[in-house]
Amino acid sequence: MIKKIKKNRYTEVYALGQHIGMSADKARRVIDQIRGRSYEETMMILELMPYRACYPILKLVYSAAANASHNMGFNERNLVISKAEVNKSITVKKLKPRARGRSYPIKRSTCSITIVLKNISFNEEEFKRYQYNILGLNKPGWITKEKYTDMTCYDMYNNGGVWDKK
Repeated sequence: MIKKIKKNRYTEVYALGQHIGMSADKARRVIDQIRGRSYEETMMILELMPYRACYPILKLVYSAAANASHNMGFNERNLVISKAEVNKSITVKKLKPRARGRSYPIKRSTCSITIVLKNISFNEEEFKRYQYNILGLNKPGWITKEKYTDMTCYDMYNNGGVWDKK
């Protein structure tokens, strides 16, 4: 399996639940209700919804928030579910004995759920400052390659001064 490197490594935290014993469609019905909501609102929704799929999803959201507060030091009030997806996983196959020595196959589907929480108080400017402070660097061009290469000289006397740039 190929894992993609995330852009916002310092602002996103995730939790992954694999081989959860329910169909992906039943879990997707609940996931669609919580996608894009805040952490506190999501917890209230999941506690009050009458579906059986809510409990494993509730545990995953709670686990992702615990990862965010313990590993990254984020506040739970600033967390938003940025990405929530449900994928079909393996199918557990069993044989049930039937009459006259025959067997009947039982297929039980499972799913894998990924919950990604994003810290909304951490914008891009703070992210760059945080990244520079970690590495002890002063200039932003050292990391992001945003060096100013435009070396244009202005003649202050003929072109109207510094403020007359086009």
